[in-house]
Amino acid sequence: MGSQPEQGRAYKITMEDLIQETLAAILKNMGVPFRKFKVSVDKNHPSGSEVYRIDIDCDEAATLIGYHGETIYALQHILKTLVWRKSDESVFVILDVDSYRKRQEESVLALAMRKVETVRKTFQDQVLPPMSPYFRRVVHMALAKPEFKDIVTESIGEGDHRSVTIKVKP
Repeated sequence: MGSQPEQGRAYKITMEDLIQETLAAILKNMGVPFRKFKVSVDKNHPSGSEVYRIDIDCDEAATLIGYHGETIYALQHILKTLVWRKSDESVFVILDVDSYRKRQEESVLALAMRKVETVRKTFQDQVLPPMSPYFRRVVHMALAKPEFKDIVTESIGEGDHRSVTIKVKP
């Protein structure tokens, strides 16, 4: 009797557990073998939100990433939707495979920093290449920090051709 939960008490599953269970089921149903994946909470993400990062370690990384990351973005959307339906809680997840997205994020931020230096030297606006809403938000949030008080960012363009312009604050 000591190992039984008390009558009327329900086991509360954590968001990390729910994400792990849901992702494992998705990958199993897709027939994609994976060695492991880790769910971690990033409370200091450049986006300013609490983010659940999931990095999948597998032999078929290219299959999960897809052309220009299309498969991983779709899988991330499915995971987020299923977790939201199961928990009735909105959650921000970043699904990564063998640190592909992390390297992309670092690359986008490095490019943005180079463009900031150019803007500061030349006072000419700099336009980053078109990017997803997620990466635009990462750039906007990173350049909203106090050390960039002389810089302003703006998203321009439409649809898949939307990009970030970096300018000196007037």
